Amino acid sequence: AMSFLQRNMKRNGSRGCVTRKTRFGSRERDWLKGDPQRGCVCLYGGTVDPQPPASGPQASSTLQADLRLVLCSTTTTVEELCAQREVEGLYLQLHGDLLRRLDPSERPLQMVYDYLAAIGYQDPLRVQREAANSDLSCMIRFYSECPMNADQQERTLLTGVFSVRKGKTQLHKWAERQVLLCGTCLIVASVKDCLTGKMHILPLVGGKVEEVKRRQHCLMFSSAGPQAQTYFVNFDTLADYQRWHRQASKVVSQTISLVDLSCYSLEEVPEYLFYSQDLTHLNLRHNFMSLQGPGGLLNLPRFSQLKSLNLSHNRLGVFPESVCEILTLTELNLSCNGMNTVPAQIGNLQSLQTLSLDGNQLNFLPEELGGLAQLSSLGLSFNNFPHIPGVLDRLSGMDRLAMAGNRVETLELGILARMSHLKNIDLRLNGLRWVKSEALEAVKQVTQLDLRDNHLATLDLSSICSLEILHCQRNQLRALTLSGFTLRTLHASSNRLTTVNIYPVPNQLTQMDLSRNLLEYLPDWVCDSRKVEVLDVTHNFLSELPARLLSSLSLRKLLAGNNRLQRLPDLLDHVPLEVLDLQHNKLGELPESLFYKALNLKYLNVSANALEIIPPSSQSEESLSTLQELYLTGNKLNENCAALLVGHQNLRVLHMAYNQLLSFPASKLSKLELLEELNLSGNKLKTIPSTVSSCKRLHTLIAHSNHISVFPEILNLPEIKLVDLSCNELTEILLPDSLTATLHELDLTGNSSLLLEHKTLNLFSHITTLKLDQKPAMTAGDSLGSSTLWNHGYSEMSGQRNKLCVSVLAVDRFGDSVEAAYGVFDGDRNEEVPRLLQCTMGDVLSEELLHSSVDSVYMSNTFLTSHRKLGMAGQKLGASALLCYIHHEPSELGSYFSLTVANVGSCQAVLCRDGQPVPLSKVFSLEQSTEEMDRVKLSKAIITEDNKVSGVTCCSRLLGCSYLSPWVLPKPWVCTEPLCSQDDFLILGNRALFEKVSYQEAVCTVQAVRDPRAAAKKLCTLAQSYGCRDNVGAVVVSLHIGEDSCTCEPPHASTGTEPRGPPPTPLPVTAPPGDPATPSSSSGIASEFNSETSASEVGSEAGSTASDEHPSGPTVRPERRCSIHPAATLFLFQRQPSCTPFSSNQSDNGLDSDDEAPLEGVISNGSKLEVEVDIHCCAFQIRSGPAASPKDHNLDKTRSDYPNGKMRRQNSVVVSATNGCLLAVCGREMSDLKKSPSTSSLFGKKLSNGSVVAPEDSHNLIEVAVEAPKKKSGYFTAPAQQDPEDQLVVPPSLEQDVREQLRGQSPMVPGPPPPFTPPSIRDPVWDHPHPPAPMLPQRDLAPNPIPALQQEVYDTAL
Repeated sequence: AMSFLQRNMKRNGSRGCVTRKTRFGSRERDWLKGDPQRGCVCLYGGTVDPQPPASGPQASSTLQADLRLVLCSTTTTVEELCAQREVEGLYLQLHGDLLRRLDPSERPLQMVYDYLAAIGYQDPLRVQREAANSDLSCMIRFYSECPMNADQQERTLLTGVFSVRKGKTQLHKWAERQVLLCGTCLIVASVKDCLTGKMHILPLVGGKVEEVKRRQHCLMFSSAGPQAQTYFVNFDTLADYQRWHRQASKVVSQTISLVDLSCYSLEEVPEYLFYSQDLTHLNLRHNFMSLQGPGGLLNLPRFSQLKSLNLSHNRLGVFPESVCEILTLTELNLSCNGMNTVPAQIGNLQSLQTLSLDGNQLNFLPEELGGLAQLSSLGLSFNNFPHIPGVLDRLSGMDRLAMAGNRVETLELGILARMSHLKNIDLRLNGLRWVKSEALEAVKQVTQLDLRDNHLATLDLSSICSLEILHCQRNQLRALTLSGFTLRTLHASSNRLTTVNIYPVPNQLTQMDLSRNLLEYLPDWVCDSRKVEVLDVTHNFLSELPARLLSSLSLRKLLAGNNRLQRLPDLLDHVPLEVLDLQHNKLGELPESLFYKALNLKYLNVSANALEIIPPSSQSEESLSTLQELYLTGNKLNENCAALLVGHQNLRVLHMAYNQLLSFPASKLSKLELLEELNLSGNKLKTIPSTVSSCKRLHTLIAHSNHISVFPEILNLPEIKLVDLSCNELTEILLPDSLTATLHELDLTGNSSLLLEHKTLNLFSHITTLKLDQKPAMTAGDSLGSSTLWNHGYSEMSGQRNKLCVSVLAVDRFGDSVEAAYGVFDGDRNEEVPRLLQCTMGDVLSEELLHSSVDSVYMSNTFLTSHRKLGMAGQKLGASALLCYIHHEPSELGSYFSLTVANVGSCQAVLCRDGQPVPLSKVFSLEQSTEEMDRVKLSKAIITEDNKVSGVTCCSRLLGCSYLSPWVLPKPWVCTEPLCSQDDFLILGNRALFEKVSYQEAVCTVQAVRDPRAAAKKLCTLAQSYGCRDNVGAVVVSLHIGEDSCTCEPPHASTGTEPRGPPPTPLPVTAPPGDPATPSSSSGIASEFNSETSASEVGSEAGSTASDEHPSGPTVRPERRCSIHPAATLFLFQRQPSCTPFSSNQSDNGLDSDDEAPLEGVISNGSKLEVEVDIHCCAFQIRSGPAASPKDHNLDKTRSDYPNGKMRRQNSVVVSATNGCLLAVCGREMSDLKKSPSTSSLFGKKLSNGSVVAPEDSHNLIEVAVEAPKKKSGYFTAPAQQDPEDQLVVPPSLEQDVREQLRGQSPMVPGPPPPFTPPSIRDPVWDHPHPPAPMLPQRDLAPNPIPALQQEVYDTAL
């Protein structure tokens, strides 16, 4: 084995730049076979930049000139590899970040295997295969020498030989000198003796660096102070001049002598840095500092004035004792270094004031630490201390102690009393169970105490008489007793409190949070407190609020939502209340005097109550209301309430969704001139008043789910940005001559009768996101059994964010006709990762199903592979992901359906079973998962006060964010639930949705709305009305699975060895119009037009061609199929438009005008077709065909001949009937596809805004316009309305065959066509494409009669 290894290493060592396939050849496969401990390591050379510039997520696999594939085993050490490769050492880079020199005894391949096992891979053979994947280099990469980073060199050391003159006078001459800029100093030395000769040191902090205009590329450097020195340096090039000017300007602008060398992968500091003797602050965080060497830690005491030193995250392992010799230190940070002990020499640092030892393995402190008299702040968080160290009693000057994330289970208050100066103590995440006070001794000095996320059942802190701020959220408190002498802030949410005892009355209390407890009433002292400004009592069991509370002269913000309030007391006097939240109560009315007694009220939310009327804004005609945001969603209000809104003339946001409005008075709406956001969804409105044009500041109008038939006059408003009129009854749109350029989203889905003219589409061409219905298919298809198994609707809303970071994947027919896949991806603050997952995760799932039928295996591997495929985008960015897969159990064909759910992060899935919610996902949040919190703590992550890992994310599992590994992992939660007839629907949503809408309310909401799309819209609208300001996304999947089991005959024995899915067959051009996957007008599938598309690009007609194909062969009795497993039927039909108004032969996308090959991802609307494509996604639809045989060529030519002699099919472009958002291409390499004029503009195309749900099959038809303005756009557009004169056109070469087939047809019976099952070719081996079945010759096609009704639909609907 070793000789084979050496031979292959030598063979690979001589290679240059080669592709992945040729690099990983047969000999490499032979090496891997039979032994999972063997593998290969991708080794990069030092000339490669650690992060090459790239334009896409897979750019990390860009071929590098000095990339080598090294075969080895898990026992091969760095020393052995270096000997074979004749290099000095190897370097490891994780997640495109820092580079660490490996120790000679470390084993690279074992490190890769350990890394893959840590993120979730379990199968040793799969680990071996993943380790050989070059895409893995974005997560873990090895270098044969340390790559040089130009930016790093610039920031650490600039050096060069330039012309230099000293002083401002002409006495000194210009001379060639060695010039260095390092740290805070400019160093000028002799060229020959730059290290031993005379050196001039010029401190730059507080000095000047200026351009010398008399000379080209010349800078003047001056030091600070009355005896300032000046040097003129003349640079050779503009690049040098700019580089030196940029770096020197940073130094001179500093107010302190600071050098920041963090995150540079340094093993030692530059030797020239020691000439900066004025250095006071040195930051070496996130490096790999060593003790030895000229710039090692042993030499740091050479800095005579150093006050602050940061050595955190340096993998030191031991406390560097040399640091204890820097006696001038006042601040020392040694966090996250894996240290087990602190040396006694720490006592030498008598000037030390701040010491940070967080994130280590410490469990005791030396006695010498108690002698640091000036130490005021000590950080011991996330160590292993079982109790508060006794040595801290001697630290008389310490006022802050951080011990979060340790193992302190009991807190003795007597210990705190002995620390005479301690004021602030942090004991979060300790597993605290008891807080004891055995003596009556008062703790007088402690003012701030943090006990969040522990296991306390009772808490009595009455002995801490000076307590000002207390955090005790997320415990299990049933009783809380405090001293109220000095209490200012109390945070006690998410406990089990029924009351809170505070004595005396806390007259200094200004803010109190008692939300998510069990309070049935508010204690009396709450009303007696004189300074309470903010009170949060949401999610309790309050049935009333005291009258004195609402009459408080200090209360400015009252949050009392999600209680049991039935009424509010009247306001007796003017109050300063500014924010009032009363949502989710049982209020039938509001106090009559609310608005004219609370004149400062700016925000009122009374959604989800039983209000039938709202109080008047004033007692007279003149109103003094300052109300700006009013949320009235989910009440019983009628149109009479609109008159009462007129007085709120400062209103900016008005939500009146899901009430009982029959109209909105026009005269009343015109008075709300400052209105910016209006939501009237879910009412019974037939029109939006034309006076909406008076609201000149309106930027958002949401009025879906009404009965609106006339398009409102809002498109000429100067600031309009978003208009949602989906799920209405619009028939036409009357538009002004021009539209405002601010409109970027228009949703018109769910308007089944809407027809758009070319002029309308032309005016809409600039809209970034235009959502329109696809054209509905024939109604006869609705009667098909499999078409009613499930259908979906989705909704995404950006809220008050300026971008949409939520994406949706929805495929009603995934793989075969009886599978489906749905997903939600939430990037929180980034939109890149959700879009990448939307495009790739369906492909990956399809691929993984070929390798395993075990749900936990293929789902986990789908997530892990998607994590890898994020490439460089996934290094720093991440997203929560939820994937649901509906399928049959593979063990038996006649089984019921099962639902497999996998998720990471905070996206959730809820199944409605018998009217009750069944949660299927797990929320991977540190606050909601004790197991994840323990795991993250054990790996020594720093969890900040807001429960975020390293202050970045509150989720412990995400796709992406690989730089947070091993704290944040991509391994998902997986569960499988058998589906039954009691399962009504499935709800998928992101974090923002389920934070505001409970599981039970979500289920009740969907139950009340039959249309899945309207239900999804309602969920998102409710979340926004409940106060959600973030992106919100929801998918509703309606399930119609009956009790009857499958009646299919068992498969023949010969097919038992076939891979999962139907056997390889020729791909169909399109499915029949009666396709079971064709949704109704309310299916939630929308088309989105790119802003660059204009109606002038629309071609003549969208044609389609048809003929029947059936494989021939030995006579076989047809299998008996049930409605759940319909037999596959192929339809290829052709129709030519009757007229062509354009004359040019080339369209803007490079396709011939007569090239009517149907394209996947085409969505049709009344007057327009649109293609939303991203070529790198949806691989489960791209199948590579074999080289065509002569017969195949003849067949293609025969089918392609038209009277004009043009080819109808080019390069066998065909479409699979699976759903998705991209082109399916056969017989062409992807590289050729990128070069193709018809698709080159599609590569790298980003989605315009949000998501595009995968289109359905019967609409995958397009004819490119014959002539249109040439514009670079990611969409093809063409009209979808056929001319009535369109007729079936048969090529002359096939006319005789067609006539013979028609003569042999049996009598036609009207009815729907059989449902269609799309064939697919699935490759069981990743790197070896499986040859698909060849296209069948024309003479082998058996005739298949087409019913008259079906032909009628072909000629008109499509």
